[in-house]
Amino acid sequence: MSRAILFALLSLLSAGLLDVVYKRYSRKERSRGTYIFGIGLVWCVLQAAVVSIGDEALLIDATSVKYGLFAGLCLTLSNLLLLESLTHINISLGSTIYRLNTIGVIIMAFLFLGEDIGGVKLLGVALGILAVGLLYHPDSAPVAQEKQKQFLPFFLMAIAASLFRAGYGVITRGGILHQADPQTMLLICALSWVVGGALYARLREGRFRLTLKKISYALVSGVLVFLVVDFLMLAVKYGEASIVIPVANMSFVVAMVLSVVLRYESLNLRKGAAMVVACLAIAALTVAAS
Repeated sequence: MSRAILFALLSLLSAGLLDVVYKRYSRKERSRGTYIFGIGLVWCVLQAAVVSIGDEALLIDATSVKYGLFAGLCLTLSNLLLLESLTHINISLGSTIYRLNTIGVIIMAFLFLGEDIGGVKLLGVALGILAVGLLYHPDSAPVAQEKQKQFLPFFLMAIAASLFRAGYGVITRGGILHQADPQTMLLICALSWVVGGALYARLREGRFRLTLKKISYALVSGVLVFLVVDFLMLAVKYGEASIVIPVANMSFVVAMVLSVVLRYESLNLRKGAAMVVACLAIAALTVAAS
């Protein structure tokens, strides 16, 4: 196994674990903003440590700061929306929609970067939409009528989270093309979580209170976010982005398996078919990008 694929698989595993931790946190009424704030703080400390022990000095210039701020805004919003959506939809649906952000990247690249969309890409997009369609179904277990009514808004919230995550990918790609420093952008993204989480907690939720439980969740999730990002960066460093990124994006399979093992949800034929179709979608997008 090449180093690139190994790092991509490690990023995949970390992302799958992160989605499950997100779901576990969202099962109770807790502040999402405070949680994102804590995650960002942990990620920021770890990212700063990597920069300090690295061979290359941190490059702070206008280009890196500009792209880092926009990328950080998209990434912060995407994770806040994902957390909110997981309060009313299961992991298999939320994680699959979020990790199919490759579809959003392709569409945005076509609209804003002038990249072509070939037949294989269109097939991948269609399969991705089919996978989400298979998973679009309110939980069959008896739930409160109010939650049934809220399913569609939170489903759309998960789609919005995926689109913001795609925006993050397009912006960082544009930043690298314009010679922005990747480490600077990542550090700014981590700081964006700190600021964005604090603002969300105060302005949207009206509270900002750290507890031992929140700190514990933030520590675990912060480490996982750091591993997701940095393993993916190493994968791209040693291999082709068109191969390693789609591999890493298949973390929704890990999230679904773990959610079934932990009994957060049950496995049925529809969910299994959706997982297969989603994997075929990412495979098609991988072929199209290579």
